[in-house]
Amino acid sequence: MNENTWNLNFRAVLNMKLHVFEAPIVNKSVLWNSHKGILLALTLLLVTIIPLSTNKNLPSSLPNLWKNTTNLNTVESEKKCDLFRGNWVPKSERPYYTNDTCDMMFEYQNCLKYGRPDREFLKWRWKPDDCELPLFDPAQFLEIVKGKSLAFVGDSVARNHMQSLLCLLSNVSHPVDVSPKYNLSYDFKRWFFADYNFTVARFWSPYLVKSKDADLNGFSANSLMNLYLDEADPSWNSAVKSFDYVVFSAGQWFFRPQVYYENGQITGCFYCQQSNVTQVLNSYGYGKVFQTVFRTIMGLKGYKGVTFLRTFSPSHFENGDWDKGGNCARTVPFTKEEMKWKSFVVELHKAQVEAFKEAEKEGTKKGLEFKLLDTTEAMLMRPDGHPNHYSPRMNVSVADCVHWCLPGPIDTWNEFLFYILKTGRKDTH
Repeated sequence: MNENTWNLNFRAVLNMKLHVFEAPIVNKSVLWNSHKGILLALTLLLVTIIPLSTNKNLPSSLPNLWKNTTNLNTVESEKKCDLFRGNWVPKSERPYYTNDTCDMMFEYQNCLKYGRPDREFLKWRWKPDDCELPLFDPAQFLEIVKGKSLAFVGDSVARNHMQSLLCLLSNVSHPVDVSPKYNLSYDFKRWFFADYNFTVARFWSPYLVKSKDADLNGFSANSLMNLYLDEADPSWNSAVKSFDYVVFSAGQWFFRPQVYYENGQITGCFYCQQSNVTQVLNSYGYGKVFQTVFRTIMGLKGYKGVTFLRTFSPSHFENGDWDKGGNCARTVPFTKEEMKWKSFVVELHKAQVEAFKEAEKEGTKKGLEFKLLDTTEAMLMRPDGHPNHYSPRMNVSVADCVHWCLPGPIDTWNEFLFYILKTGRKDTH
């Protein structure tokens, strides 16, 4: 497909009010190793078509997954357990849910419905090196969060995370979509578990800070974005102050060309191709963004919630770039020996975790809690967990190796969340 044809198709998609893949993807290893000037190929990667509710009834008998759940009191007594360092090990339990038991599953991550033939990717669970990670118990989780609220702020992978949680909890209680009471946009959703007076919300904010398209001709595959690194995105910066838990995350959108502003002045750019602007790595802007996020949340009057950082979620394109036939067709996890921390992943992860550590120190002085969901290493080992071509994609030649199948390894993120909420303990970072 040539560039003109692509742009025409892209504009048509925008006119239909669809987010084509919601996350721009490029060959990041090429970008990183040649940051003296390289042709950038970017686009949005994950579609947000409004899914149709099937109004399926809940199964009369729920899967008995939690009878032998590890005693969390025992887990809590273990010292210096790093949840986030471990391995994927075979499991005998069946998935927590299926596309028949969860009618809130986003179609583009509903891999089994759209023909994924293998089931091996569902037969692994995360085993920390020094302790046991309990199975997710939806009844216990809902008791913990009874009368409270939880917000996910970020891009389409944040939505992916939220929908995993909704599916996990729907084994016990089915939520009601109350979004129209607050916002008519699909980018901002709220679900209410009436039996537990518990709200789950999603705030669309791929950059987490104020952003603006810098191209006078409008948005395109490689248009430049202005990021105001010291100004939080208005879409969330006041709305989350009433929430009890807020999970922030960001990722693939930071590979677009960007100009960075601080105090109203340009301080650098990432692949902006402007000779009079200092070229910097995207990890510079990424770290500054999380500094702003945490500074903003600590400054919100009346905010008393627990703030989570969910770390960078990797993609796994092989055999070509995303737009050159690349795919993610593996059916089993990587071993630790096979897993590779690419340099750009190292730098992005480092930047956000450093911002988190500083915020955690400052937050303690203000009586605020900060918690880390360090999912990056675990997910680097799961090239088998993506939808690949198994979705109702408009263009089946483009694989989705960014988002995660539901059910799938992303459910582990909510096992981490459950553990941290239940034990109330800090991670070891």
